[in-house]
Amino acid sequence: MQIEVDGKTIELSEAGWLEDLNDWSEEVAVAIARNEKVEMTPEHWDIVSTAREYFREHCSVAEPRIFSKIMKEKYGADRSSSKYIYDLFPYGLIKSANKVAGLPRPKGCS
Repeated sequence: MQIEVDGKTIELSEAGWLEDLNDWSEEVAVAIARNEKVEMTPEHWDIVSTAREYFREHCSVAEPRIFSKIMKEKYGADRSSSKYIYDLFPYGLIKSANKVAGLPRPKGCS
């Protein structure tokens, strides 16, 4: 699978994950989000940037429970629930938000 961003062809896995994490940019994120049927808003970007920040610090993607705790600390309880994340990313943190954030596909995730 491929997407075209700013005249450059970006390779994705069959499930839509970046093949080369170095290809990530905000423009690439928007294109991946479009594939996920997600229209990016500031709230979406908060989740994406928080997920990327966690990955940079820990070299792994955050588990949903840990991610919810981080979101609660940064943005308050109303923006930390699984329901909130699923409202923004219908396939959730692991299958959708992390994909848009250009993070590696967790083991066992399609």
